[in-house]
Amino acid sequence: MPAGISIFLSYPKPCFAAQKEFIGRVREYLEQRGFQPRTLGVTDYDMDAPLKAIRRLMLESNGLITVAFRRTFVEKGTAQFRSDVENLKETPIDGKWLTTPWAHIEPAMAYQLGLPILIFRERGVMDDGILERGVAGLYMPEFDLDSTGDYLGSAEWGCHRQVGGVCQGRRRAKGHAADVILSGTPRLSACSQIGSAVPPDARERTS
Repeated sequence: MPAGISIFLSYPKPCFAAQKEFIGRVREYLEQRGFQPRTLGVTDYDMDAPLKAIRRLMLESNGLITVAFRRTFVEKGTAQFRSDVENLKETPIDGKWLTTPWAHIEPAMAYQLGLPILIFRERGVMDDGILERGVAGLYMPEFDLDSTGDYLGSAEWGCHRQVGGVCQGRRRAKGHAADVILSGTPRLSACSQIGSAVPPDARERTS
């Protein structure tokens, strides 16, 4: 079993060097604070069907972080192409990126299991499915790997460090003693936003 607080880290296989560096820094950040990020096919392997393996790993985790990287580029495309339904019209999606379907599937599974979830979307990735604003009832930060700024050193990233408190509470509720405390976190209530994505009966189990 992992030595730290187990957390499911979900992301598509990086296809750009900047993505690989970013996820490496996220993983390092979590490990330095007593968490054990776990990703199927990277830290954990399973011979079972993918969905069964994901569910097993989630049941062993105390929260989920998804990073929706750019994966497929749509140079020229149209949503509702040739639609003949009233009040629907074609919408251009030129120059948009799609992420992996697993960036939708895994957060949805975690939500149904009552796990705290936090989703980061790379700029340019279409905000559809669970990436659509308001679907999961929480703030969904967007990061830009094309910019020269350091997102992991930004105030916005600092606010989301509060996910640690939620995951620790989840761990204590599962009968473990959490000994990692994140200090100096801005009072921007990322925890309450994440908590709002958890079904009411799940909040009772984790409070």
